[in-house]
Amino acid sequence: MTGRRARTGRGWDASPPRTGDPTPGTRRGRRVPGDGSDPGADVGSTERVGVGPAATAPRDEAEVAREICLRQLAVRPRTRAELATALARRGISEETASAVLDRYDEVGIIDDAAFARAWVSSRHTGRGLARRALANELRQRGVDGDTASAALGELDETTEAETARVLVERKLRTARGEPDAVFRRLVGMLARKGYPPGVAIRAVKEALAAQSAEAAEFAEQIDADALADAEDDPAAGGRLG
Repeated sequence: MTGRRARTGRGWDASPPRTGDPTPGTRRGRRVPGDGSDPGADVGSTERVGVGPAATAPRDEAEVAREICLRQLAVRPRTRAELATALARRGISEETASAVLDRYDEVGIIDDAAFARAWVSSRHTGRGLARRALANELRQRGVDGDTASAALGELDETTEAETARVLVERKLRTARGEPDAVFRRLVGMLARKGYPPGVAIRAVKEALAAQSAEAAEFAEQIDADALADAEDDPAAGGRLG
């Protein structure tokens, strides 16, 4: 058409740039510094701004001591002496340990008297231990003599003798051998559990007397009092050990 200019490819009728074409002022594949394509980079740089690890502040010794105690108590009840030993082993100062344990005493988290009572009841019922063995275990765990005596006082002689009888009857069901050998083994078993010689000998004698005619005949020959006196006499050296 006359008077109409031909399209030049520039101006209003220019075709839009193809996808991926570099924008004016840039070269293909190269970022223009400061063009905003990397918000983590400084102008003129392609490195991101890093954040270093925060410094760890030293922990308070009392806080560490409390954590050690609570981990110990989560396993089973502990005496004050047991916790003090655990703290010393981990390098906690004596002053800090004393302060933490004093506080636990005040609020009842540790209670040696309650520990001793529970220990005596549990170990006597579950393992058949007598007062002598229980006293030794409490001493090993740092329970003082008065506290241990009060707990052991709840286990009377009648209960102890009955427990000895039950233990002997249970073992006697599977015992093999001559009556004198069985007698010695059973008395030794009770002695290791802390029973006094008199209690142990009488419990075994009574159980043998009810087992069989042969065992009853052997039991008749046993002088429980004389044997108990001999076992209690250090000069005699014991006859059943």
